Amino acid sequence: MATAHKIAPFLWFNGNLEEAVTFYTSLFPDSKIAMINPMSAQFELCGVTFMALNGGPQFTFNEAVSFFVSCKDQADVDRYWNAFINNGGKESQCGWLKDKFGLSWQIIPDALGRYMGDPDRAKANRVIQAMLKMQKIIVADLDRAAAG
Repeated sequence: MATAHKIAPFLWFNGNLEEAVTFYTSLFPDSKIAMINPMSAQFELCGVTFMALNGGPQFTFNEAVSFFVSCKDQADVDRYWNAFINNGGKESQCGWLKDKFGLSWQIIPDALGRYMGDPDRAKANRVIQAMLKMQKIIVADLDRAAAG
């Protein structure tokens, strides 16, 4: 199972490997399943290679590792957020969620990064304070906070 890159995320699932891989590859563009069997899989999401194992209940995912999804606009945020939440995911804070398999994702609009990096620190701080009150990030609310 050679990969295009020297390093690839390796995910440990508890009996639901095929369901997870099928869901993820249906959600993200430029994605495909390269190999899958009852025990393991190799797949790509947005051109990034992932490896996976149906390893059992010994290990579980936690928030120490998450996948950051860069979203161009609110429609992009809504599409990913709703797909995860409507398929058994759980909302968290500040654009984070946990999918039905226990994996953590950050669904983040590009606008948040632009505002947080703004040289006007008062504007950046207003945006950060607004974001801290959100679960799903709402770009219009970030825009309002930035405007003061």
